[in-house]
Amino acid sequence: MKTLEWFAIRVKSNREKVTAQGLRGRGYEVFLPEYQLQTNSGKSREAVLFPGYLFSRFEVTNRLPVLMLPGVVHIVGVGKTPIPVDAVELESLKLVVQAGLLVNPDEPYTVGEKVRIEQGPLAGAYGVVVGHKRERLVVSISLLQRSVSVVLSSEWIAPRSVSRCPETTRAVAS
Repeated sequence: MKTLEWFAIRVKSNREKVTAQGLRGRGYEVFLPEYQLQTNSGKSREAVLFPGYLFSRFEVTNRLPVLMLPGVVHIVGVGKTPIPVDAVELESLKLVVQAGLLVNPDEPYTVGEKVRIEQGPLAGAYGVVVGHKRERLVVSISLLQRSVSVVLSSEWIAPRSVSRCPETTRAVAS
């Protein structure tokens, strides 16, 4: 019997848990890493460690049932070829999550990345990441060759590849 490989699956925004449940319901092994996130009110809540992604183990030659599941965008890979996740790295990640230690995910955006603000009072604005400040992104919106910086929750922002950010915008987000 062949050992099934783990693959990273890109899912629709905020659909990680529902999609994971759907995969489990169809008999797939799923790993959705979560951690305790401290909110501004001092409370903590469970949050997905890699928003927009989950891991599942399946036979890559029989991936159509996975791709047809509501919420699944694609299987991470090169072009249309899915690339398995290194089993040692995944097992290490499982140990980190199971240890119950304080986990801080790295910032999901890189400086220079084009983004769209998806939530909050600036929803619909576009920009470019210019820097990180703790668990937040500093957003600078250029207008008439001037800038205004705003601190936004990184959860409010989606990468350009997901949000289809237009090329003509001059807004800058970080």
